[in-house]
Amino acid sequence: MNGSFKFHLPTEIVFGTDVIKEAGPKFALGKKALIVTGKTSAKASGALADVLAVLPTDYVLFSEVENNPSEETVKKGGQLARKEKCDYIIAIGGGSPLDAAKVMGILAVNDAEPAELYEMGWENEALPVVAIPTTAGTGSEVTQYAVLTLEDEQTKKGLGGKDLFPRVAYLDPKYTASLPVSITVDTAVDALSHLVEGYLSKRATPASDLTALQGMATWSTALEKLRRGELDQEVRGALLLASCLAGVTIAQSGTTIVHALGYPLTYFHGFPHGRANGVLMGAYLQFMAKFAPDKVDNVLDILGLASLDEFSDLMEEFFGGYKGHLSLSEEQIQAYAAKAAQTGNCANTLGGLSADDVAEILKASIMV
Repeated sequence: MNGSFKFHLPTEIVFGTDVIKEAGPKFALGKKALIVTGKTSAKASGALADVLAVLPTDYVLFSEVENNPSEETVKKGGQLARKEKCDYIIAIGGGSPLDAAKVMGILAVNDAEPAELYEMGWENEALPVVAIPTTAGTGSEVTQYAVLTLEDEQTKKGLGGKDLFPRVAYLDPKYTASLPVSITVDTAVDALSHLVEGYLSKRATPASDLTALQGMATWSTALEKLRRGELDQEVRGALLLASCLAGVTIAQSGTTIVHALGYPLTYFHGFPHGRANGVLMGAYLQFMAKFAPDKVDNVLDILGLASLDEFSDLMEEFFGGYKGHLSLSEEQIQAYAAKAAQTGNCANTLGGLSADDVAEILKASIMV
């Protein structure tokens, strides 16, 4: 147990049914909002309609955020916010719109290219964000992180800053009800990976462990119905709360090698982020059991699984027999592992992983 630690969470969390309606006019954080969404989820979920019903200010809508948002998209949104003199942002959607909105909030008030933010940071504080998740996976509504796709580096990469914490997060389980089973599973496993990685992170603290353990316990209450595809309101609520607790956890602890190694599976092979993490977690836990056996046992106990093999079987069940279906050359494996081994995620992983260790995790994850 660490002798001293910090716990910083400036985001106000409002959880429950019809929380936006109940917020009324106080929902607004300024005089004019940039509303950032994907192409369909904000409308399909009903979240956009609820926001517009209570919004007392002017607004402009940016509904062009794609999965795995690009530098071009966030630059375009930031320019729109600046042109329209928006002074706050409302982000509605899954992790992609929420992350994109945070970066747009930086670019609206800083004259910079998106890629420059990674190297030089930014001077002016980002616009405040209201975050409304429509998936139960990323936890971006309560973190200081945003992930973009960087074409020049051929990967996804996280950006962080204290002013990227949303000012308020409104979590209403009904906004996830329109999600199909496949996306619900992908995002649920993303949340689980945050909880597991945060719990096993080098930066884990007694406080972050509390949120990780509670998050896993909450997630586990939805597991059996999730396996059967029975996604009632109770399950949706449990998964959304677990995802939020997962975000709270990684806001303190960060993520580990699973995320760094999952990014090339998304960028080069089209794996959804949650699936990429799920594919890797079984082998990752096998490795972590050497360094934190008690914590790995706790993960299994909370999830009601008897062994690490059962954990891997669960991921196989969720993702339809991924082993043997992703063919990577030795050159690809070594390249992905070498890049992942140089990341902060790897440095945050217990055990001091080498590039060879990372390659072995990847091989064990995809080979029958």
